[in-house]
This record gives sequence, structure tokens and C-alpha cells, in this order.
Amino acid sequence: MFELTQEQKDLQKLAHEFARDIVRPGAPHHDETGEWPDAIMKKAWELGLMNMHIPEDCGGLGLGAFEGALADEEFGWGCTGIATAMTANTLAQVPVIVAGTDAQKRRWLSRFADSPLLCSYAVTEPGAGSDVAGLKTTATKRGDKYLLNGQKMWITGAGKADWFFVLAKTDAAAGHRGMTGFVVDAKAPGVTVGKKENNMGQRASDTRGVTFEEVEVPEDCRLGVEGDGFKIAMKAFDHTRPLVAAAAVGLGRAAMEHAVAYAKERKAFGGPIAQFQGISFMIADMATKVEAARLLVWKAAKEIDAGRRNTLYAAMAKRFAADSAMEIATDAVQVYGGNGFNREYPVEKLMRDAKIMQIYEGTSQIQRVIIGRELFSR
Repeated sequence: MFELTQEQKDLQKLAHEFARDIVRPGAPHHDETGEWPDAIMKKAWELGLMNMHIPEDCGGLGLGAFEGALADEEFGWGCTGIATAMTANTLAQVPVIVAGTDAQKRRWLSRFADSPLLCSYAVTEPGAGSDVAGLKTTATKRGDKYLLNGQKMWITGAGKADWFFVLAKTDAAAGHRGMTGFVVDAKAPGVTVGKKENNMGQRASDTRGVTFEEVEVPEDCRLGVEGDGFKIAMKAFDHTRPLVAAAAVGLGRAAMEHAVAYAKERKAFGGPIAQFQGISFMIADMATKVEAARLLVWKAAKEIDAGRRNTLYAAMAKRFAADSAMEIATDAVQVYGGNGFNREYPVEKLMRDAKIMQIYEGTSQIQRVIIGRELFSR
């Protein structure tokens, strides 16, 4: 588990060099302006660093979650806002990968090999975030079509998406067993994408609301059978939570590296502040959290790649890595002192970017709920 193959090392090196040479230099501009990192995304696509999990017969690399985690840690080290923009595709694609027919996979996934397209996972609603069972969007069967009505919120990449994975109720009385998943063309009549949200952190990412009004969705755009939607949506998280957690590890690693460098340079009371236990102990804890979080990510990724149910480990990795990233970034600001509170220094951005890691793809509190259920159900 601890030794990477040469191919994995090569992928890790490519992702790191991309993050170092392309992502990091561009990150301050995109954080300041909120501008979509189009040129960076195209470069990532050209290098084969996007859509890595698409099956080979659909033009992808067919890589596993473990390889994705290696790359996503480097992207997160570069900038989690840009990393989120890059990897949001995966969350929308996984439902098609795990539940789509061969024809659906060819139809919706092959196009990503031809051009740097994007897609979005549209599940969260204004009144249904962690409580997915409370969603209100409906899909009503009319002949060989469904009429889709509802509103989604906080949808990453929505303004750039070619298509959406949408979770909707086909049987309002059946709770989560009455939900069905669909692939919906973003250009379909009745689809309206809202304004880009002005978020605290990860400002390079594109987050918007999406409204569906009497949108006609052909029956062959339904994934699985009616009622399978919740199961498909949750299965996608088992694949993607290790990847989000990996980006959090990258952010924590970046914050720790900045803190180490600053502590060696900053002088106080006649020497570098690194010599004081108050500082060195904080950095020791940072390093421990980075290593522990990475191992949880690797465990979760290895489990799903081996074909085993990884729900417990995916939740553990997401919870621990996200919380650690926030703690490490906050402590890095503390190491910088007053300078850490200033936008001229790098750790202020990392602290803002880290917060959403504890919220999206299931809050840290929801991860604890999942962990508890998994443990008590055994």
C-alpha cells in the first residue's frame, strides 16, 4: 500500500508540476476576480489530468480512485478552488459510470475525450442539503418522457456544464426510495442557470443555482430504474469523497509548508520563531494530521478500487481530512501572526478555501452520522 508503482509516481509528478507551474501562479488572480480558470482547465485537459476515471472504451484513462487521489492532492496543494473546478466533472460522471448502460456511457462520457467539456452534479436544493430525502424536484412520467420541475442550489460548475446529473422524485410518497437519477442536457428548453455566487473561498470555482421548468427528459436519459436514484447518488460519493479528501490533504500540506518556511525566517526575541515550542508543536501537529489524513484517503480509495464497499472509510477520510485542513490553515495563520490576516500573504486564502471542505459533499457532521451508522450496523 505504501509503495507507488512507476506509473503512479509519474502521474503524481505530472500533477505536481502542473500545480506548481500552472495552478499556483494563476490562483491569486482567480481568487481576486472570481474569474473561471478556462485556460488552466484546457491545459489540464490537454495533459490528460481531467476525466481520468472515464472508462477506456469511452476514450478515458479508466484510472481508479487511488490514482485520482494522488493527482487531486497535488491539485489541492496548488489551489483547491481551481481543483474543485477541475474535478467537479468526476462527481457528475460517476453516476453514469456506475449505473449507466453501455449506450448511455458512450453517449454522455465519450464527448469528454473530444473537447474540454464540463458536467455538474445537481442534487442539493435550497431546502435540502444534508437532508437529501427532503428534496422537492419532481420528474413526472408522460409517455416516453419525464417532465422535470424544481430548483437546485450550490451546483458546482453549473454555468459551464454540458449536462447535469439530476436527482428528482418520481414517487413523492416513497421517501428516498422514490428518487430517480437523470442525465439532463444543459441546453434543454426550461433549464435556467442562475448567477455565479460570490463565495468566501474557492472563488475560482463556479457555483450557481439551476431551475428546471417543465423540462422534457427522454426516458433513455434515466439512470437505472425508477427509485434507484438515491442509491446511485450515494454510491457516487463513495468514489468522490476520497478525492475531495485528497484535495483537503493538499491544502493542509500547502499551509504547513508555508508555516514551516515562515517560522524559519521570522525573527523574534533574538532568533527564528521556529525555535519556540509554541510554534514547533503547532507545526508538528500539522505534519501529523497531513500524514494521517493521507493514509485515510489512500485506504478509502484502495477499498473502492478493490471492489469493496468503502462507505465507512470514505466518510472517515472526508471528515478527518476536511477538519484537518481547516485546523492546519487556521494554525498557519496563527504562525504568521498579523501577517497571516493580510491578503499579501498566502495563508489567508488557504483558510478561506479550507472552510468549504467541511461543508460540500457532505458536512463533517453528516460524515460522523454515516460513520456511526456504519459502525452500529455491523
